[in-house]
Amino acid sequence: MKILVTGGAGFIGSNFVHYMLEAHPEDRIVNLDLLTYAGNLESLADVEDNPNYSFVKGDICDRSFIMDLFEKERFDIVVNFAAESHVDRCIVDPGIFVRTNVMGTQVLLDAAKEYGVGRYHQVSTDEVYGDLPLERKDLFFTESTPLHTSSPYSASKAGADLLVMAYHRTFGLPVTISRCSNNYGPYQFPEKLIPLMLTRALADEKLPVYGKGENVRDWLHVKDHCVAIDLILCKGRDGEVYNIGGHNERTNLEVVRTILSALDKPESLISFVTDRKGHDLRYAIDPAKIEAELGWKPQYTFDTGIRQTIAWYLENRPWWEHILNGEYSSYFESMYGERMAEK
Repeated sequence: MKILVTGGAGFIGSNFVHYMLEAHPEDRIVNLDLLTYAGNLESLADVEDNPNYSFVKGDICDRSFIMDLFEKERFDIVVNFAAESHVDRCIVDPGIFVRTNVMGTQVLLDAAKEYGVGRYHQVSTDEVYGDLPLERKDLFFTESTPLHTSSPYSASKAGADLLVMAYHRTFGLPVTISRCSNNYGPYQFPEKLIPLMLTRALADEKLPVYGKGENVRDWLHVKDHCVAIDLILCKGRDGEVYNIGGHNERTNLEVVRTILSALDKPESLISFVTDRKGHDLRYAIDPAKIEAELGWKPQYTFDTGIRQTIAWYLENRPWWEHILNGEYSSYFESMYGERMAEK
C-alpha cells in the first residue's frame, strides 16, 4: 500500500509515520508537509533513510501541486493530519485556519476522487462538538452529538468534516473520520499545555494557567491515537465517524500539578492569567463505538503516559530547545506577556 500522510512533520503526524513504518514495514509512506512553524523534520530524523519513507514539501491548498503529486504517486490511502490546530492562534488569525483546514481538505478530496484513492481518512477533533458543563459528569460526546463549535479552529474542522461526508454521499468517495480528544506524548510543539508547562517548569519560569485551571480535557496518548487510526484504515466502515478518547479526564490545574510534582518543582510557579476568549469548559469522549466495532482500547493511563512523556522531554532537550530559541519565544510573549504582567 502507498499511503499519503499530510502534516506528517507535525506532532501527531510524525508519531503516526513512526508507528506505521514499524507496524506495516511493507507499506510505503509519503509524508507531505509545508513545514510551517509546527512542522519539524527533526522529529523524523531516525526514519529519513528508510527506503519505504519519503518526504515532500508542499501546501495542501496548492491545487496544481497536489494534482501532480497524486498523478505521480497514485496513493491507495490518504490520511489528512495537515491542519492549523492551536486555538489561541485562531483567535489572532482565523483566516489561515479556514484556508488550511477547509480549503486544503477540499483540494485533497478532489484529488482523492480524481485518482481513485481507496480510502480517505480525515483526522478531526472532539472540539467540533463544542463543550460540556463541568457539573454534568454523566454527559459525553458520541458520534451523534450535534456539531456546536466554539472557535474559528473548531468551526474550520467541522466544515472540513462536513465536506468529507458530502464527498462520500455525492461522489461515493470512500471516507472515514476520527474525532480525538486532547493528545499528548513525544514531539509535541511547546505551545500546547503539557510541553508548555513542562519546558517552563524545567527553566523555573512562571506557568501561565488560564482562569482558575478548572477546564477539563480527556487526555489521549498519541500512540493510542495512532493505533486507533490504523484500525479504522484496516477495518473501519466507509462513511463512518469514530470517536477516540482516552478515558483520562483531568482539569488543566491537575495536569500542571502532576507535571510540577514529577519534576519536584514548587506550585508557586503557577500563575493564573486572564482566560482565553470562548474557552470550552469540558471535553469528554465516549469511545464505545470504536471499542465495540474495531476492538480498540487505550493502553495508556494518564499516570503512565505522562511519566513516559516527561521522560522523553528530559531525554530530548535539543529537540525542544531548538524550538524555544526560535520564533516561538516572540509568540509566547505576544500570547501571555500582558496576561502575566497583570498578576
